Amino acid sequence: MLYTFENTFVVVMAGGIGSRFWPFSRTNYPKQFHDVLGIGESMIQTTVKRFSTVCPKENVYIVTNREYKALVQEQFPEFSDEQILQEPIGRNTAPCIAYACYKIAQKNPGANIIVAPADHVILREQAFLACVHQALEAVSQEDILVTLGIKPTRPDTGYGYIQYQPDTSQSLKKVKTFSEKPSLETALTFLESGDFVWNAGIFIWSAQSILNAFRMHLKEVADLFEEGTAAYLTPEEEAFIDAAYPRCQNVSIDYGIMEKAENVHVILGDLGWSDVGTWNSLYSIADKTPEGNVIDGDTMLYDTQNCIIKTPQDKLVVIQGLQDYIVAEHDNVLMICQRKNEQQVKDFVSHAKASKGLLYV
Repeated sequence: MLYTFENTFVVVMAGGIGSRFWPFSRTNYPKQFHDVLGIGESMIQTTVKRFSTVCPKENVYIVTNREYKALVQEQFPEFSDEQILQEPIGRNTAPCIAYACYKIAQKNPGANIIVAPADHVILREQAFLACVHQALEAVSQEDILVTLGIKPTRPDTGYGYIQYQPDTSQSLKKVKTFSEKPSLETALTFLESGDFVWNAGIFIWSAQSILNAFRMHLKEVADLFEEGTAAYLTPEEEAFIDAAYPRCQNVSIDYGIMEKAENVHVILGDLGWSDVGTWNSLYSIADKTPEGNVIDGDTMLYDTQNCIIKTPQDKLVVIQGLQDYIVAEHDNVLMICQRKNEQQVKDFVSHAKASKGLLYV
């Protein structure tokens, strides 16, 4: 079936805690619900708005942890309960995507589906939409799974990498390999080769193609969610999901399907993309002062360069002599950390939870 506005659906994944963005992102209020960029709307609101010309508003589904249902309702009061898919526990991205896609397929077997994280920044939205429409056209005609690839600008070890077959002038390229979060040495090799791109974690496929992929590569997950066929879109759906999730394996869509499937393609895009998963990723896209600082707060800075500072607006923060630091305060936590050591933030969260309890995470 050729894709149309009416049979296009969007699944927004919004269940993560975002611990690498601590202390701003917390268990009870993750970063996707914050106005991280200071633009007057949260990251998830920006994400949903981005797809307003792609599908009807009622075709947008948000998958989130049950604890965040109230936050979703607060930010999207126009959404029906059917559009908010509640996970009782986190089980990574494959079960999240399976739940949404099996439900959508029950409603519209001919649906074409876009899956996107709630907390990504895309600065070139028209270029992004052009890639999305190209992908929708492709998946509506072929049994393929499409992802968006971003040309890497640095050997980042926090991203997955996609190697594509370069022997084609088409912008839709067949994928050769997926590599999740390589070592620095491997990432440097990928960068030098020229035929690797970052995996943006944004997927486009038809409902039937992704269900076929689940049956082929994650049969246990497929069998589990197919048991709920009669429950989707009925009052029994919540009870089925509550019973199904504890039985479901914890696996990412990348590892469970994308690395194994032979019908994966990638569209390369210059989208001004960032996953804003870390403080440095926010630093890289934010406006900077002449001294190279990114500032969100009331500050007085002296001899301070290349720092990212995010502090409460009602507190004056005076900093002298810092270079390449993260200074972040939110609620009851102040963190000061060298930018080069930002990967330790997850360790800080774990240690705080172990030694101080849940009050600080």
